[in-house]
Amino acid sequence: MHARYGALWDAMEFSRVWLILSIETLVLVCGQKGNGCGHTVLNPSSGTLTSLNFPGTYPNHTQCEWSLRVPKGQTLLLNLGDFDLERSQDCISGSLTITDTSGATVVGPLCGQLSSTSRNISVSTNEVTVRFISGTHRSGRGFVMSYSTNQHSELISCLDRGTHFSSQQISAFCPAGCKGVTGEIWGWHGQGYRDTSVLCKAAIHAGVISDSLGGMINVSLQRGITLYESNFSNGVLSKTGSLSDKRLIFHRDCDRELTVVAFNTSSVWEEVNRFGQRVLWSPGHWGSQWAASSGDQQPWMEIELWNKSSVTGIVTKGTPHYYIESYTLMFSKDRKNWKVYKVASSKDKKVFEAHSDGHVTVLNSLIPPVVARYLLLKPQRWHIRASALVQVLGCPSAPRSGDAGLNTGKPVVTETVPLDTLSTEGPVVTRSSGPSQAMILVAGMVLGAALCVGCLLAGLIWWRRKKTAQIKKCCVDQGCQGFHGKKLPCTNPELVSYPLVRNIHDALPNPPLNDYAEPDVVAGGQMMGLTFRPPLEEGYTVPYTLNHYDTPGQLPEYADPLPAEPEYATPFSEMPTDLTPVSRQNQPVCRSAQGTRAELIQQQYDCPAHRVISNGYCTPVSPSTGQHKASMIYFEPQTVEPLLHTYHEPL
Repeated sequence: MHARYGALWDAMEFSRVWLILSIETLVLVCGQKGNGCGHTVLNPSSGTLTSLNFPGTYPNHTQCEWSLRVPKGQTLLLNLGDFDLERSQDCISGSLTITDTSGATVVGPLCGQLSSTSRNISVSTNEVTVRFISGTHRSGRGFVMSYSTNQHSELISCLDRGTHFSSQQISAFCPAGCKGVTGEIWGWHGQGYRDTSVLCKAAIHAGVISDSLGGMINVSLQRGITLYESNFSNGVLSKTGSLSDKRLIFHRDCDRELTVVAFNTSSVWEEVNRFGQRVLWSPGHWGSQWAASSGDQQPWMEIELWNKSSVTGIVTKGTPHYYIESYTLMFSKDRKNWKVYKVASSKDKKVFEAHSDGHVTVLNSLIPPVVARYLLLKPQRWHIRASALVQVLGCPSAPRSGDAGLNTGKPVVTETVPLDTLSTEGPVVTRSSGPSQAMILVAGMVLGAALCVGCLLAGLIWWRRKKTAQIKKCCVDQGCQGFHGKKLPCTNPELVSYPLVRNIHDALPNPPLNDYAEPDVVAGGQMMGLTFRPPLEEGYTVPYTLNHYDTPGQLPEYADPLPAEPEYATPFSEMPTDLTPVSRQNQPVCRSAQGTRAELIQQQYDCPAHRVISNGYCTPVSPSTGQHKASMIYFEPQTVEPLLHTYHEPL
């Protein structure tokens, strides 16, 4: 009894929906009359109408009337996307007039051209009549008019492009019927659309809205790309486009690929390839292509999803030789009661186009979406044999009511079909063994561990590089502290600067850091005097008077080696060959510039104890205590037999 009442209620519900659709269809058919009507789509909430031959010149002596009506309690909002009627006196060459239900003129008659600010018209009633009359004329494109209710103040025309907006985010309402209006688009929903594309047609191509309903769109302008690919989707063909400054990105929340667990087909083609191998064209979990046998004149494919889901689109992909041109769709929740997917606001079965101009990969969006677990795809036309690789788009679970991501519009018009009406003779069932949850969990754990190890290694390498850089910096600065408050050692000898700055009281380095130059050797083997410090084996007690560079009465001060850039030559001199104490007793007597006799005193060979310091050097005598100034000029001594030493003027 309960089952009988349920069936009766379903029948009554179906009759009510059919009656509403019949009334709407009658309104759509009777909404226009005359021989001058162009493209027309009239919907209870929005629509589009054009003059005949738009954007070409409209014909002479034609007329057309459209009745526009929206629900009671709402008012009409009109938008003229383009208006170009030949200007004439009293608009006898062509005019457009808008009247209300009483016949009173609301707008018009209009002719000539309208500015962009005069193309938006608000009417205070919910029903008007638009009348277009053409006379004898030579020019004029005609007009395009869109309408909606006052609830959609963001109404735009079917001709508006992305370049007409300056903001980076666009929110607008597209009317129904823009698919049949002239306008080009470039690109597809996966990569975006060129900013010169018409917005509403691009939205239909992307599957955001349907052409029969229209709806709100949300678009963001992003940086353009080099090339926009051509694509066929939802009955609209886009073109290949070049580089643009911006591109249009349409936002959809429910378009993920759903998991398919099983396929059931009417037949499967078994091919023998050129190598003599038998290839089975059966759908499977590896994404293999399905193809029906040659004798199958009513092919179909049943798809089982993982669970009950909200289906928003179907992608079919054929091969260059075998593909589906069109198909219809049925869906079910329990595989017992099947429903036919129909056109929104119509009782007709929706036929999806799956091929155009060589494009075999086609997206068809379901607007509004359906909630189902089983889908039945029935090809209507195909090339050679029915063949397709099918992907299902949607959300894993049914969305909540009022979800902003989906344009639900009206409920889907369906028709219940018993399961026994389907052709199930010799079906082929293919189970898709998807990955188990355990395997997915293990793979996730392995990837997580690998990521952690990679992060640790990256941190260690960064720490070592930072420590090395700090050590080098500390060696240069000479004084910074390490991580534990200790001096950081200088491990890089290249950071030591030459020449080193030392104090006279500092200890000598051992071994010496500076390599002092060895003195030159004359023919007799005696070393010549140099301005550099003598080696350690020479000692420091060599008589100072035998050196040309000594100042009488003053101890020498040895200089550190000069930098390596210039090389200074040692002056030529003749050193005595005999340095015995006897020869030193026969030293010559020299006279000063004032003629006074200056006798050389006996030199002290060892450094006095009060002038020896800890590092081995002998503190030189202050220039103020010497008997002679360092700047005295000595003349060449007189000849004395035997001649032991000859003094020359210092250079």
